[in-house]
Amino acid sequence: MGQPVAEVSGYTATSTELIVSVAARALAGKRRVFAGVGLPTLAVDLAQRTVNPDVELVYESGVCAAHPTSMPESIGDAVIVAGAEAVLSMQALFGYVLQGGHIDVGFLGAAQIDRFGSLNTSFIGDARSPRVRLPGAGGAPEIMMNAAEVFVIMRRHDHGSFPAELDFCTSPSPVRACASGLGLPHRGMGVSTVITPLGTLERPSAFAELELISVHEGVSVDEVRAATGWDLKVADDVRVTMPPSDESIRLLREEIDTVRLYLR
Repeated sequence: MGQPVAEVSGYTATSTELIVSVAARALAGKRRVFAGVGLPTLAVDLAQRTVNPDVELVYESGVCAAHPTSMPESIGDAVIVAGAEAVLSMQALFGYVLQGGHIDVGFLGAAQIDRFGSLNTSFIGDARSPRVRLPGAGGAPEIMMNAAEVFVIMRRHDHGSFPAELDFCTSPSPVRACASGLGLPHRGMGVSTVITPLGTLERPSAFAELELISVHEGVSVDEVRAATGWDLKVADDVRVTMPPSDESIRLLREEIDTVRLYLR
């Protein structure tokens, strides 16, 4: 379940539980979330049970306002259809819901992210002979372009995952898309929030750089800056991340992911 990071009322929160709890709290006040399986699903489920009972979960496979009967293993898992309020074709989902501007938050993951929030999910190393081949784009470029904002959960925070230059850009930020002169303008602001094992970074506007706004308990600002491949901006009032509540950890372990599919 990740490394223990904080003691709260009888529970020892792991890094995974902390990341999910931070993401869930960030969903307060959001209406419709385009999420994948894994930690984003955990975050939306936790938000529904704590800070935002009205938030809707949308999956790339076309399932809208999903209410999974158990923890899904993929976006094609039958449990995400059972209890859903609508199931659309992928063409309708992307053409009318996403591109129509009806998604408040898109959740994305990445192997690499740069200072402006561009993402790499294609490969690591040289394009002609990569060291690692990754899953690729999927719907991420469309989510990046059309969601009002994007949350990114990063499992690592080091120079490999936060490099000065991406090995490849799969999903360009508004900054990169504008600079290229080739892409369509973004509907939303791109990445607004990045949650890592060390802290939380935010971008205050569509053309701003990522800025460190909070560090997790036991982590210093200098540690985060040293783990980042560029000269990271730091907010004037960096705070210590609020730890998960006792109830949040109980929900994650005993009701949401009881089989530890993602809380490993």
